[in-house]
Amino acid sequence: MLLRGKKVVIFGVANDKSIAWAIARLFHEQGAELAITYAGEAIEKRVRPLSESIDVAAILPCNVTSDEEIESVFSELAKIWDGVDIIVHAVAFANKEELKGTVLSTTREGFATAMDISVYSFLAIMKAAQSMMQGRGGSALTLSYYGAMKVFPSYNVMGIAKAALEASVRYLSEALGPDGTRVNAISAGPIRTLAAAGVNGFHAILNHVESKAPLRRSITQEDVAGAALYLSSDLASGVSGEIHYVDGGYNIIGL
Repeated sequence: MLLRGKKVVIFGVANDKSIAWAIARLFHEQGAELAITYAGEAIEKRVRPLSESIDVAAILPCNVTSDEEIESVFSELAKIWDGVDIIVHAVAFANKEELKGTVLSTTREGFATAMDISVYSFLAIMKAAQSMMQGRGGSALTLSYYGAMKVFPSYNVMGIAKAALEASVRYLSEALGPDGTRVNAISAGPIRTLAAAGVNGFHAILNHVESKAPLRRSITQEDVAGAALYLSSDLASGVSGEIHYVDGGYNIIGL
């Protein structure tokens, strides 16, 4: 029970195939008390039954483009918890049209949307959570992808956003370190999720990575959840500012 008594807020559960849901389920099994957010009524219809199945402490609406809604999450949690130990940020979005062709298809509006939802939301959440996490030896975790470092077909503006997200991990690690809060990211290999379905040519990427990664297999949601458990628990008490790859070793391969 590595997370017994820990208070955890998870942003980004969309359905039962979500990486965030695999993390939530494992954290629950490891003794954590959870709060899960959802964005909009359509997502709520899928997220609420999942959340109720693991007896979460709170199910709260949160559109991460709104500072007021983010702050409301922590205001509501302050009514039932004395603090927050762990934040999981599994939120990313780009308009589907931006994920076709090359990066030259990126629009100014699309660029701003991707950066706001995929990157700034993490900073906004951590600003709102700071007072509840202070002095608790807590952890914040976000999800990235190797497209932040290398060019993948059609990943386009999301690659740029993930690169900015990884830089945010380093800057937040330094900013929150004096409070005792660690900040890390997992760079997961391609996984069949709702978000991945929006990337043009995703299945070709998945098949290629599966054939070239040292482990010669696809990564699962459970693989990522296990790494999230390590990074969020006291086992990783000295780890902060890291981008931790869970991709079967694909990132080490040259030719």
